[in-house]
Amino acid sequence: MNRNRAAHFAAAYALLRAAADYADHWGQSDFDAQCKGATDEAPVTYKHEGTGKETVVGTRGGRAACARHCLNYTATQGLVLVAGSRLLGIRLNPVAVAGALALSGLTHFAADRRVPNGLLHRLAKASGKERFYKLADHGMNGAYCLDQSWHHSFETLGALLAALGSSTR
Repeated sequence: MNRNRAAHFAAAYALLRAAADYADHWGQSDFDAQCKGATDEAPVTYKHEGTGKETVVGTRGGRAACARHCLNYTATQGLVLVAGSRLLGIRLNPVAVAGALALSGLTHFAADRRVPNGLLHRLAKASGKERFYKLADHGMNGAYCLDQSWHHSFETLGALLAALGSSTR
């Protein structure tokens, strides 16, 4: 990897990470955050702020909430990546950017769906991290930490994809 490409990778990663952190926390609606893991077997009762109205969300609504969150997340990453790279004078290959965003968005959905015994829980169990996954004490939440580690890992791969074929204006 030449120096320019290495710098492009670093810039792409920083832009993807900053956008993801915003989209995953500030940009995610409370409804989507609460309901994205809902299933018919484990429904979520969401109490709307202001009205106090309760909505019971099952599998279909859980998938929709997760999809909305992931679309917003991916769109935010795309906007920040494209705008930031232009400001930095980096030309990213549109196909590589699309691949990076698809990788980030699809893996985000896989992790965030969090259905009972979901992907991250199964991976944690298989790797001997189930106790950490279930940790919710001492200011820690193991499931959240593993979730963020998962996202960071795929954002790194996405940044590598985005940097492929990049050039300086």
